[in-house]
Amino acid sequence: MVNRQQPSSMPIHKYGRYEQVDIPDRTWPGNRITTAPRWLSTDLRDGNQALIDPMSPARKRAMFDLLVKMGYKEIEVGFPASGQTDFDFVRSIIEDPDAIPEDVTISVLTQAREDLIERTVESLKGAKRATVHLYNATAPVFRRVVFRGSKEDIKQIAVDGTRLVVEYAEKLLGPETHFGYQYSPEIFTDTELDFALEVCEAVMDVYQPGPDREIILNLPATVERSTPSTHADRFEWMGRNLSRREYVCLSVHPHNDRGTAVAAAELSLMAGADRVEGCLFGQGERTGNVDLVTLGMNLFSQGVDPQIDFSDIDEIRRTWEYCNQMEVHPRHPYVGDLVYTSFSGSHQDAIKKGFDAMEADAKAQGVTVDDIEWAVPYLPIDPKDVGRSYEAVIRVNSQSGKGGIAYVLKNDHKLDLPRRMQIEFSKIIQAKTDAEGGEVTPADIWSVFQDEYLPNPDNAWGRIQVRNGQSTTDRDGVDTLTVEATVDGEPTVLTGSGNGPISAFFEALQSLGIDVRLLDYQEHTMSEGASAQAASYIECAVGDKVLWGIGIDANTTRASLKAVVSAVNRAAR
Repeated sequence: MVNRQQPSSMPIHKYGRYEQVDIPDRTWPGNRITTAPRWLSTDLRDGNQALIDPMSPARKRAMFDLLVKMGYKEIEVGFPASGQTDFDFVRSIIEDPDAIPEDVTISVLTQAREDLIERTVESLKGAKRATVHLYNATAPVFRRVVFRGSKEDIKQIAVDGTRLVVEYAEKLLGPETHFGYQYSPEIFTDTELDFALEVCEAVMDVYQPGPDREIILNLPATVERSTPSTHADRFEWMGRNLSRREYVCLSVHPHNDRGTAVAAAELSLMAGADRVEGCLFGQGERTGNVDLVTLGMNLFSQGVDPQIDFSDIDEIRRTWEYCNQMEVHPRHPYVGDLVYTSFSGSHQDAIKKGFDAMEADAKAQGVTVDDIEWAVPYLPIDPKDVGRSYEAVIRVNSQSGKGGIAYVLKNDHKLDLPRRMQIEFSKIIQAKTDAEGGEVTPADIWSVFQDEYLPNPDNAWGRIQVRNGQSTTDRDGVDTLTVEATVDGEPTVLTGSGNGPISAFFEALQSLGIDVRLLDYQEHTMSEGASAQAASYIECAVGDKVLWGIGIDANTTRASLKAVVSAVNRAAR
């Protein structure tokens, strides 16, 4: 195999390789995610601090209410010591008896300074369930450049901060508060593993986790620096080497600097992480936090309950866009405007066949489509499960083929076109898109279809319009057909005989000098019940032209006659 790529002029000498983890007996690659993790949303803290225009109190409350409604049980609500706005918001939801459900824990962030810790704990007075999240950076570049301290100095910051959190929690919070503690060695991804472990152990020595006294150790990819597999190795190593592991909630907090935050979170769960911290739609500093929606929906698409309600994903998006004053990308997984859409003709054809197969399988089993396993090409989930309709699944442009067009007609108008008619009509649409460019909407498709095959009787084109028809059958099985029609604008009665109404109509048309031969005929009902209409499709050779026609009527005979007229009129158009 030949690789013809050439060396670039990029300054690669400036960057070193990320250190791998020596863990030859790693077990995580053989694990599977079979249950949802604990989730923490940090939209109101990590997400909000990354906004050009941070959320107003009203927008913060709307975001908090959304997260509660979706089912998040751990929500980081701010950095109350950073300013009055965050402090006041934390107080507002604690003092509102309807804001925080009994089973929801709010979390607040603080740095390891005594004045900040005191103010942070003070903000939580009266809360039923609350966690203080303390962090300090532990990576070599921070020790050398930012703090200019030794490893021992950095560890002491974490130890002293933890001690102060415990002291102020005991001093300021009453027995009504179920208090929890979280520690993060910030920049874990660039911190030596043995030192990260040493700091976490020192923090636990102060906090003394045990039964009914869990500690959350969060190992953040504050800046994503490695492949997801290496991140998982680091989690497995930490999980193996931490003491008191049964009292530790090991939390993963990936950022998306390399574009692999979702994969890093998933592999870390396989490696033993218990909880994921992130934001809806990946909001956050720089390239964002891990996307909680994508993670949850990935589980859902594998038959694992995410324990979060995504059933109205457009409402989630609308609220998120209002709160963040940003827009979700049209290609964003599971929620973007175009993610359940196919423009490619081969994709559209496969989707149509997939829907047809699902309906057939469900009917054969005597159940509904919702009761069988989802299996439609190019659609990893049923759009209906997240509140989307099928209208946008297939959209038509110059790259589209017959499958997409046929899907629109069947889904929107209950017309199941025969395959050769699909090909014929797709060429008509193709000519339109080639001439005009851009996308053809379902409404455009229907308008073109009507004009081509089903002209409006009030503005009809073509030589012939059928008003009524009556057929009688003699004892020899010969049908005689009498048709009341308008021919070239004049009322006319046409008669003919044959071995069925269609054959008899062909003979009647010969009196007008029109030679018609039947090539194919198909029909189906468009609905059920006494008022159901039938759709008839006829492929005819009209003179030297081969064309399809369609007729729709409550009477199947009239529907077939209209289909013949549709083809005949098209031949003369």
